Amino acid sequence: MSDKRYVMFIERGKTYNKITMEVITRHVDNMRALDEAGKIELGGPFKGFPGVAGMFIFKTETREEAEALCKQEPLVAEGYATYKLRDLELATKENNYLL
Repeated sequence: MSDKRYVMFIERGKTYNKITMEVITRHVDNMRALDEAGKIELGGPFKGFPGVAGMFIFKTETREEAEALCKQEPLVAEGYATYKLRDLELATKENNYLL
């Protein structure tokens, strides 16, 4: 695994307020599958950030794989949200905190 992660910011779309429990269930099922596959390191909702619903930190080998995971997220695929994907270079003891 590289010293990179990919951060998906889930941004509320115009129809975000029309999300149903069925949509949330598909979102959670996707999250569960990604976790079981070892593809997410962290994820959850934001409180108090207008327009931003939440985020995932993906553990993937490539940005292209992370991009594909963003597009399969039900909130995005079904048009309730959009996303921004950012590269995160990890600063760790092992890499001397990028010094």
